[in-house]
Amino acid sequence: MKPVITFLFSSRITKINLLILLFSFGLIVTAGAQISTQSYKWKNVQIRGGGFVDGLIYHPKEKDLLYCRTDMGGAYKWNKGTKTWEPLLDWIPYKDYNLVGVESIALDPSDTDMLYMACGTYTSLPGPNAVLVSADRGKSFKRVDVPFRMGGNENGRGNGERMAVDPNNGNILYMGTRLDGLWRSEDKAATWQRVPGISEKAMQPDTPGMNVPRYHRMRPNGIIFVLFDPNSKVNGRSAVIYAGISQKGKENLYRSTDGGINWLPIPGEPTDNMPTHAVLASDGVLYITYGGSPGPSPMTDGAVYAFDTKKQTWTDITPVKPDAQHAFGYAAVAVDAQHPQTLIVSTFHLPGGDDIFRSTDGGNSWKPVFRGGGKFDYRTAPYVSHTGIHWLFDMEIDPFNPDHAIFTTGYGLHDTFDLTDVDKDKPTTWSVMNNGIEETVGLDLLSPPKGAALISAIGDYGGFVQYNLDEPVAGGNFINPHFANTDGVSCAWQNSDIIVRVGEASTQVGGGNIGYSLNGGKSWQPTTATPKPDSHRGFIAVSANGNSWIWTPANSLPYVTFNNGASWAAIASLPVNTRVIADKINPAKFYAIALFDGSLFISTDSGKTFAQQKLNLPNPLPVHGSLRGDIRGGQDRLYAAPGSEGDLWLPLYDGLYHAGNAEQNFKQINKVQEIHAFGFGKAAPGNSYPALYLVGTIDGVDGIFRSDNKGESWVRINDDQHRWGLVLQITGDPKKYGRVYVGTHGRGIFYGDIN
Repeated sequence: MKPVITFLFSSRITKINLLILLFSFGLIVTAGAQISTQSYKWKNVQIRGGGFVDGLIYHPKEKDLLYCRTDMGGAYKWNKGTKTWEPLLDWIPYKDYNLVGVESIALDPSDTDMLYMACGTYTSLPGPNAVLVSADRGKSFKRVDVPFRMGGNENGRGNGERMAVDPNNGNILYMGTRLDGLWRSEDKAATWQRVPGISEKAMQPDTPGMNVPRYHRMRPNGIIFVLFDPNSKVNGRSAVIYAGISQKGKENLYRSTDGGINWLPIPGEPTDNMPTHAVLASDGVLYITYGGSPGPSPMTDGAVYAFDTKKQTWTDITPVKPDAQHAFGYAAVAVDAQHPQTLIVSTFHLPGGDDIFRSTDGGNSWKPVFRGGGKFDYRTAPYVSHTGIHWLFDMEIDPFNPDHAIFTTGYGLHDTFDLTDVDKDKPTTWSVMNNGIEETVGLDLLSPPKGAALISAIGDYGGFVQYNLDEPVAGGNFINPHFANTDGVSCAWQNSDIIVRVGEASTQVGGGNIGYSLNGGKSWQPTTATPKPDSHRGFIAVSANGNSWIWTPANSLPYVTFNNGASWAAIASLPVNTRVIADKINPAKFYAIALFDGSLFISTDSGKTFAQQKLNLPNPLPVHGSLRGDIRGGQDRLYAAPGSEGDLWLPLYDGLYHAGNAEQNFKQINKVQEIHAFGFGKAAPGNSYPALYLVGTIDGVDGIFRSDNKGESWVRINDDQHRWGLVLQITGDPKKYGRVYVGTHGRGIFYGDIN
């Protein structure tokens, strides 16, 4: 396939001059491939945070050398100069997207350049998990496939750290796993062997069917931390090693005193709850937080204990004890590296809001941080003000600055530079520390033909109306109603002031599961009625003039309204869960498909009724239940092109089809082999037909593509450093040629422009 641009030139133009011309247009044909490429500049749409940052790791020997991990959005390194987090795993391709969930990070105390990441999002996904090894602080990685399973987005993902480097021997690493016991490497993670003696103690009966969607796969949590005593040494390695097991009712803290050969439980250890975090202070005291569950599943009990490793004694130092009226647990603990008796611990599910407690005397007395007057500065991520502190599962006190501390949440990070003011009974101020971290999941993207640049539908934090893509929205996310998930957003293409969104009401704010705007998203209001009292989530379509809307709530028939949601009528001629789309020209026309049944549905009366006809495809219909990408993605859906009535596109998971008139047969577009997302954008200069955007595989090349000629040829517009694992949605901007928006699964929303 040749580049889109044709050149007329005389024999006097040399090959070098032609190459210069190609570069000037940004189009180069990759050697040995048929897909041309175009240089794009990619930037995150600024939301900031929006996902669970579940681990922080400081290097103990170098100031400001700090990393964080997320449950499904990769890992980041702190850049002190720019005061931003730099992503480290954007290069992961779709076929390896399970690696974007980071189970644990380990740093070598004796080598500031060494970085290890244990990567695997779900223990149930096929394919190898991996330890990524970097000798240059994350600039490049060597991948080592490993025989044990990981669950970076499963229950207990805020516990840890599971992986650790021996401070007395940088060749040795240990890795505690969820399902496969304890593993050791003696060659910088190149090879791994299971450690006998303790692995059997951590092997709990697997319960893969006990799934709770919000907390993800309630399977055994296994060994959650490994800690070395750096002051002990035997045979060129640390002699004393501790390992915590996420279990209760039996021993859950084991110790080896001979360099990992033999393991025994520590006498007198508490077993009423399971450990969640642990830290060994420089004076030899081991501090451990406990909870009734690993979290973020509900936790109704917990405690904090200190184990004096020199005296071999246990002390209960719980700041506030849970009881029947106040059921909660403890999630994290951190110690001041310069003052070993100064520590902080965090609660989980504390009634009235979670808190941090601080002690300067080894836990004999405590002071609350937030109930002691702690304040929050939300200016760099205003949406956070609606959310409240939750999932506070890791904290760190800066080893070089006792006033500086950071804690994690379900939407990112907060930090303070006046932590010691707690000791003086003064309030502390905590700022959002999310610059650079973008962890939202794009579930739907709308770039209307006029007005806002982008209106996003995202998981957990609703969505945003953004005019300036480079700054967070000053008013925060959607309100009136305020959603948790927004599943769909649509506008009237000929009157885009009318916008409708559907989702699920936030537990923090609430207000209903459908909202609409009559001024392009500047303000919103809920409908006065819904199809049923429990109608929520699903799909939404708005006619070209905005007079009729069709909402398919989850597990429901589609419903149509002609009065802005004041009343609704079921569309009995369509199957349950049918996604309906509107023609972008004719306000009377809507379309839908039942893909696996081979049916196309067309309405010519504004959605009151639909006529059924055969879905005419040149290839056999796909088989229901086959693996066809993520169900939230943009594949296996019908799309109506802007600018032409009845112009339909059908991007199936395994091919792209087009019908210029809905009554005609769909024709297959050559060389498109796999699709994960699809959309339209502004036509190229001199063209009248909109640009096509596609995420998938074309002619054996995987990537993000644009076509300016109805799919006759394609240009790859991303590169191997901008792949982002799993991409769910894509759309171009109808207002600016070449601009495209990409909704990822855990790395936020990107926008790209031609360089």
